[in-house]
Amino acid sequence: MFSENKLISVDFEVFGIVQGVSFRKYTVKKGKELELKGWCMNTDRGTVLGQLEGEPMKVEQMKLWLKCTGTPKSRIDKAEFRNERSIDSFSLNEFKVRR
Repeated sequence: MFSENKLISVDFEVFGIVQGVSFRKYTVKKGKELELKGWCMNTDRGTVLGQLEGEPMKVEQMKLWLKCTGTPKSRIDKAEFRNERSIDSFSLNEFKVRR
């Protein structure tokens, strides 16, 4: 699907009990562990929205974490991923929470 040394970017939104359960903090921690760049934020719809950038294998690991793991107190009903695309270089400098 993607070549080895390419980077990809994908937008995500996670639904369920994902606010007030340290979901953003854990998402940033996991993203940094996987050497990804990105951001996440709470929405007024009760979801967590964000973007990931990185190596395809690591982005896939993060997508799985967002879909299935989350934080100890979260309940993930579903995670949607949109706008997946190849990128030539990172457009973000770090992984952080946006407010």
